Amino acid sequence: MATSVNKIGHWKRKELWFLVIYAILFYVIIINRSLQLSRDYYKQLHGLRPGWLIAHYLNDVSDAQWRNLRGNIPVLTLVFAIFTLLANFMRAFNLRVKGMSIVWLLFSLAYLSYLHGACIVFILSIATGNFLLVKIFAQKEYFPLVVWSYNILFLLCNRIYEGYSFSIFGQQWAFLDNYRGSFRWHICFNFVVLRMISFGFDFHWSNQNSHFDQEKHYQHCHICKSGKSCYQVLQERSLHNDNFGYITYLCYLVYAPLYIAGPILNFNAFASQIDVPQNTNSVRNVTLNGFRWVLSLLLMELMTHLFYYNAFANSDLWKHLSPMDVFIIGYGVLNFMWLKFLLIWRFFRFWSLINGIEAPENMPKCINNCHNLEGFWKNWHASFNKWLVRYIYIPLGGSKKKLLNVWVVFTFVAIWHDLEWKLLSWAWLTCLFFIPELVLKSAAKAFQAQSSFGECIFRELSAVAGAVTITCLMVCP
Repeated sequence: MATSVNKIGHWKRKELWFLVIYAILFYVIIINRSLQLSRDYYKQLHGLRPGWLIAHYLNDVSDAQWRNLRGNIPVLTLVFAIFTLLANFMRAFNLRVKGMSIVWLLFSLAYLSYLHGACIVFILSIATGNFLLVKIFAQKEYFPLVVWSYNILFLLCNRIYEGYSFSIFGQQWAFLDNYRGSFRWHICFNFVVLRMISFGFDFHWSNQNSHFDQEKHYQHCHICKSGKSCYQVLQERSLHNDNFGYITYLCYLVYAPLYIAGPILNFNAFASQIDVPQNTNSVRNVTLNGFRWVLSLLLMELMTHLFYYNAFANSDLWKHLSPMDVFIIGYGVLNFMWLKFLLIWRFFRFWSLINGIEAPENMPKCINNCHNLEGFWKNWHASFNKWLVRYIYIPLGGSKKKLLNVWVVFTFVAIWHDLEWKLLSWAWLTCLFFIPELVLKSAAKAFQAQSSFGECIFRELSAVAGAVTITCLMVCP
């Protein structure tokens, strides 16, 4: 027995040394070649601007989404500060659910008026229609069909008609098209659709027995053991019907900190925290979240000053480079995208936490630690994944019909993102790769290595499979 343990330890030490040396060599080669590519081709790249962090270096701001966020950080920070001061000042008056809902709704509507101008009418009209349908058809057998049909209909129509024109209601309203705000409302409305569906089903299920095993959860959750309520408990715990009022519903749909980009939280969790602010994150932890965000922002600025990955991806230059260089650029773009979305989502989540509302954290793991497609989807847009599991995957049968459910889930993901055949083909291609992965993972769980050397080989083969997965993510459309 002791000999067997020593052999395992021997192989693990050798494996660890090999991995450390390999990682150092890998990143030395990647960084060195990336710097060289940026120096050699910067004159032929578009989207580079004078840098500020490092003298005589240009800054890659070729990504429109990153450029917009970066340029609007001062304005967003000002709105963040005003909203937070006013909202927390009103909390001091011990307002209950309805009172705080009114306060947040008024602040959020003022924010939306700046973003969308007169188009706020479209948002409120569609939202009101959904509220009425939920109240009329909840508890009925065909409720899911009604709610899903209504929301998918507007999800598609909003895209087809590009947010509608006021002139379709008559020429006397055409002047309102001059007051459409600074941000297209139908782009943000995709998140509103998720919230409308969440409200509907949380109300529909409020008087039904939950599949959630609360006692089993409390045994394993360290947050709940400490007397607090974790996000999963807030999500699964049914609320009294009084919490499903129109004001609270609208407040949930347009809650300013999470309105533009999420993260997505369900209605039960949101309404539970209006009355009693989140207590799972201490003031120290929230402050550290903000500090980490600033460090991540500086890391992004350093990255875009030194490496022009996205500018390469947007140009045709990469077509004339070697396969190794194309791999390096693809790997760099993947990490750039991960860091960009991390900054977007964590900014808005931090804003929400400051106001006492905890939302699930997107990207809890680094992209390089997601070694398979399932892990990638659970950890990239993690809050959206939780939403998909609760409102699509489990109602369709959960893991019992896993191989079929992934097709429905990813088809919805594609339609939700945009109305393009390219996205649908991407979704179905992902499903094709997903199925063999699920089969292989099931086989791997049943596999038992007969020796320490066999375990080492199995781990390395798993790592190779993970490397192949990450490489595939680089070439996804």
